[in-house]
Amino acid sequence: MKSGYHEIYTRYRDNITRGVLKPGDKVPAIRVLAEELKVARKTVETAYAILTGEGYLVSQGARGTRVNPDLALPARLDAPTDHTTGSLPESLMTQRERAGFLRPGIPALDSFPYKKWLLLAGQATRSMRQEEMLNPPVMGWPALRQAIASYLNISRGLSCRAEQVLITSGYSGSLRLILDTLASRNDKVVFEDPGYFMGQQLLKRIVPRLHTVPVDRMGMDTDYLLRHHHDARFAIVTPSHQSPLAVTLSLPRKQQLLDWASQNAAWIIEDDYDGEFHYTRKVLPSLKSLDRHDRVIFMGTFSKTIMPSLRMGYVVMPASTVDAFTDCADIMASGQPVLTQKILTAFLSEGHFFRHLKKMRALYQIRRDWMIAALREVYGDLFFTEQNDGGMHIVAFLAKGSCDKEIAHCWQAHQLQVNALSEWYRGSGKRFGLVVGYNNVRTRQEALELLQRPKQQTLDLMR
Repeated sequence: MKSGYHEIYTRYRDNITRGVLKPGDKVPAIRVLAEELKVARKTVETAYAILTGEGYLVSQGARGTRVNPDLALPARLDAPTDHTTGSLPESLMTQRERAGFLRPGIPALDSFPYKKWLLLAGQATRSMRQEEMLNPPVMGWPALRQAIASYLNISRGLSCRAEQVLITSGYSGSLRLILDTLASRNDKVVFEDPGYFMGQQLLKRIVPRLHTVPVDRMGMDTDYLLRHHHDARFAIVTPSHQSPLAVTLSLPRKQQLLDWASQNAAWIIEDDYDGEFHYTRKVLPSLKSLDRHDRVIFMGTFSKTIMPSLRMGYVVMPASTVDAFTDCADIMASGQPVLTQKILTAFLSEGHFFRHLKKMRALYQIRRDWMIAALREVYGDLFFTEQNDGGMHIVAFLAKGSCDKEIAHCWQAHQLQVNALSEWYRGSGKRFGLVVGYNNVRTRQEALELLQRPKQQTLDLMR
């Protein structure tokens, strides 16, 4: 079996940490190693890029690539030691395909206006013209771009034109396109810790110089960013409702982040995660709405507001980057299905989306309260929650201990598809708990019955 980039990366990392390869030792050229292993050069290049980004290797031009001469072993390296570094934890690996309850990030499917959606789908299908059966526009269906721009300008406080909206296949498609358009291989990228686990895995595969910034109760620690990663080129944040801790980036930190970006010609990628769902106050304005220097790239999806299977997202491009995105999209993107875009356009432009969101805000607040009350009734003070204004999940923190992975596995065996919070961290300073979705819990009694399923085993683990 041919080696993949991860096998090559692991082999060299282990040989370096064990001392088989010593600081200053030369490693084979990419072409030579690719021929020896009978793999594509890109495979070796990816492995070397990760090793270089983590500090194991350095490129010395004509002298070739060598083990970092400044590497001091067995002293702690910048490379993460967490087991989630190389691949997704087993408990997260297939979660998107597993059936069950309490899975985070799934909208209330029992309350979606199916009849209206089917009606719009039928109308869009019957109105299809021959010219719409050709390749879809790579930047997106013009009417949908206009509908999204109108929605964002009203609901999220943006000031953008339809020409700045680019339609993508969702979170991963948006992130890849942004970095393909604006980033070089040597650019430093910072990400939240803890941060969205699928985002972590994607970035570790495509960004050689990936670093993390801690998150506390006020969001990303911007002081840490300025102290340790002032030279970063990109900062990826979830300011409205942090994933997974559910905190909101404080206004002083928002301003500090914007000042850093404008002063250093850096880019902020704002992932508007759960930005539409705030319950006890008006919807928070986006970070992009405070941006006076056009340094924020805004991205969102309809996976949590409509349905995950829609696979539709969008990027709001800074005005100065529209040409660059257009050029890159012509090469890297193929456009999204026109029929789906037409259905979504009607759903937005006819007001159904606004009404649906208003209904869901009220419903999710009720269901969140049911879940918190049931957690307290079933488990007492073994878990605690921190009150946050909105979102689609809660974090049930362990009052003591660190066995959240074991508890998550136990709950998953009972078809409760929760996540262990510690598996979302990449560095030290972990907190422990369960990331619990509540949107599809239909009654308070159902919440109680679901939490009762793994109670005894959970109590045994927490003793």
